[in-house]
Amino acid sequence: MRLFVAVDPPTTVAAEIEDHVSPLRARSPALRWTLPEDRHLTLVFLGEVPESRVPEIDRRMGAEVARHPPLSLEVRGSGTFPENSARARVLWAAVEGDRHRLTLLSYGLRGAARNSGIDVTRRPYVPHLTLARSKRPCDLGELRDRLDGLRSSGFTATEVRLVRSRIGGTPRYETIATWELAPRATDG
Repeated sequence: MRLFVAVDPPTTVAAEIEDHVSPLRARSPALRWTLPEDRHLTLVFLGEVPESRVPEIDRRMGAEVARHPPLSLEVRGSGTFPENSARARVLWAAVEGDRHRLTLLSYGLRGAARNSGIDVTRRPYVPHLTLARSKRPCDLGELRDRLDGLRSSGFTATEVRLVRSRIGGTPRYETIATWELAPRATDG
């Protein structure tokens, strides 16, 4: 099973993003544009994992998620991978807000994955939602610049999902498990 762990933006935020993206889609038909309902904030990509490992992953990831509070986030601006937009393959929307805590959550989940015997990336975490991909490096600078003004409403992420990705399959994404971020303690 091809798995990743992610946070989903609310549908209202997905619609706000789409308002910015849809005019650009017609200008760049060669790109593979992510459907609004498929946009997510990946915390850790696990890759191909045997189905027999899912219960352990569920347990370890769930325990890690429960250690972290909900996150105040918003989508603001854009970027490319690689950073040199003249030779980029991915156009993305930046995620701002509780970035430090979001990064701690991502790194905690990476640790849980490694403790489950899954080798995951050691690259620095860049919070983003993928908007479009190209099979070959191309100049995405103009599209990135047109999305500089992208800004969504703020939202609170309260849950994290373990998701199965099916390349070419329908549905494309299937939720395997959902975990709640720890509620914040209230004064009282």
